[in-house]
Amino acid sequence: MNFKTKYNQWVELVNTELDHLVRESELPQGSIFKAMRYSLMAGGKRLRPVLALAVNEMFGGDEKWVLPFGCAVEMIHTYSLIHDDLPAMDNDDYRRGMLTNHKVYGEALAILAGDALLNYAFEVMSEHILKENKRMVSGVRAMNLIARSSGVFGMIGGQVVDLESEGKVISLETLRHMHKCKTGALIKAPILAAAVINQVSEEEYQCLEIYAEKIGLAFQVKDDILDVEGDSEILGKPVGSDENNSKSTFVSIYGLKESKKMLEELIQEAITEIERFGERSGFLKELALYIMDRSN
Repeated sequence: MNFKTKYNQWVELVNTELDHLVRESELPQGSIFKAMRYSLMAGGKRLRPVLALAVNEMFGGDEKWVLPFGCAVEMIHTYSLIHDDLPAMDNDDYRRGMLTNHKVYGEALAILAGDALLNYAFEVMSEHILKENKRMVSGVRAMNLIARSSGVFGMIGGQVVDLESEGKVISLETLRHMHKCKTGALIKAPILAAAVINQVSEEEYQCLEIYAEKIGLAFQVKDDILDVEGDSEILGKPVGSDENNSKSTFVSIYGLKESKKMLEELIQEAITEIERFGERSGFLKELALYIMDRSN
């Protein structure tokens, strides 16, 4: 099965599971489910759950066991996008070619929809773990890893640095730290969660951790490049928002040519790192190239 077919197969699996997990409701608070689904089911690459499924398959794991963790990370990622688009943050009107959540449901319900997705992610994981007593320790470890990656030492921490860096010239060290947390942490989380669940060796874990860090940073470098030369219709949002918001990016610090060179180097380093897994790493290698070549 080629890369694209396999990727799309996993995306369909994830979408089916998310559709099952977050259903519309006739309860008095039914509007919150509509707002949650509006952003959660608005498309997207489903990169994070696909990464979990790919690592799981590489080690011969049970797909049904790892899927809820991948879906939980996708819920957390979606909540972060809803909040990131708010007027108090980036004040964006469009996401994935659709009006942002707060433009449809209002700021208050959008905030609650993000909060609900974050809470529900941990409800999904914890309920799943409680059903599998034999795997409870590895499940709790995976959930803890996802929690840390989402919080003040991960995505939220990166968001804080990003917010406080607007309009300032920041160092390369600060820029790398910001994106290692803001973007990279939630890309690394599903990879390492799947590794923990499959009880890989310490050496294998470290190898996957380096791979995850490389593609996480590469993803952000590519985002910065697309914000300069991407197609707004393909991206589903206006280009040039980083410059308009006076944000420091890899392109603003290094320039476009050097940023593209950095992107290629990061992807090659990621691919080299997982060559130890031989043919089993084929999908992860292709996925790294996909990150480099993507147009949205």
